[in-house]
Amino acid sequence: MRLILASASPRRVELLRAAGFVFDVQPQGVDERLLPGEAPAAHVLRLAREKARQAGGGRPDTVVLAADTVVVIDGLVLGKPADDQDAAEMLRRLSGRTHEVLTGVALCADGATSAALERTAVRFIPLSEADIAWYVSTGEPRDKAGAYAIQGFASRFVDRIEGSYSNVVGLPVALVSQMLRNLGLC
Repeated sequence: MRLILASASPRRVELLRAAGFVFDVQPQGVDERLLPGEAPAAHVLRLAREKARQAGGGRPDTVVLAADTVVVIDGLVLGKPADDQDAAEMLRRLSGRTHEVLTGVALCADGATSAALERTAVRFIPLSEADIAWYVSTGEPRDKAGAYAIQGFASRFVDRIEGSYSNVVGLPVALVSQMLRNLGLC
């Protein structure tokens, strides 16, 4: 069986390689906008399924893995920031509070798609305006859901997490492994 990762995320590639998976990368262009009234969990699951199905192409010898991650606070989905000002606003909202990182994971194999959701709670320390300005100036928040990378400079802002660390990075590796195992592929 050939494993395809339907993602352009370098973090997902890195996590899967570090866990010993062999795969090809085929990013998919899916509209990631939140639908009106769509709950955050339903949103990430829908996008993961769409990406997996789109990359699946009906090939019987292929398993496609896709995922989508968002940060949620106060019921608000924080995707990737539009610009540095948006990143700073997201960080102000996260400052001193606990938020949730949700990742929808989907596997498409033999024409069937299975999906699962991972939730991780992350608590930030209170951030000063200087902290926020410094972090935004690093450029790291620009392409990250919630405007931060737990594995990077923002690690200094994380007080605690409850759940999967790799989920916060971008892919819950243990969940992926279990899903592949359930299909007899791992």
